[in-house]
Amino acid sequence: MSASHFMDRGPGRGPLHRAPAGLKLAVALALVLTVVLLPRAQLAGLLAVAAVLTGLFALSGMGVLFLLKRLLLLEPLVLGVAGLMFFQPGGARLFAQVMLKANLCLLATILLSHTTPFTELVRVLRRLRVPWLFLTTLTLMHRYLFVLADEAERMRRARASRTFTRGRRFQWQALSSVVGQLFVRASERAGRIYNAMCARGWK
Repeated sequence: MSASHFMDRGPGRGPLHRAPAGLKLAVALALVLTVVLLPRAQLAGLLAVAAVLTGLFALSGMGVLFLLKRLLLLEPLVLGVAGLMFFQPGGARLFAQVMLKANLCLLATILLSHTTPFTELVRVLRRLRVPWLFLTTLTLMHRYLFVLADEAERMRRARASRTFTRGRRFQWQALSSVVGQLFVRASERAGRIYNAMCARGWK
């Protein structure tokens, strides 16, 4: 399975897919803001949001395995933020509370992104008078995220086909090398794209 396929929209065509994009965006923002603004100790409110998200997931038609893969993909970011709380007084409880809030926000975002075409989200943002520069940047980022992901996958396979050492330390070294080369290629590609756009009159 290619990286671009892994990041594509979820399987299933539930009722949530057919709902208006503007309504889904408003509900997702409301849920995320509710989670962010609720005190960490307000467990009842967070559980209520979790119940709403569970109902929306049931309407989305997405598979449980599909959702878990995407949560696990983003979980290192959540652990990096929540891990800072672990060394404070009452760290274990703070860690659990931050993990719960962060994963609820991730779930709302995943449900929105995988049940709504990106073009519809951009169309809604355009109607809301979101600055064009932000929309252009967001569109380009979405477009080339798949390109870079596929290129990273090709580099990883090429490195693996030339590797005869299976040690964990060597694998981490190979991964860091791929990440460094990908950063260089992404910077060069960004320069070429910018020059091509300017040559075509983009400002």
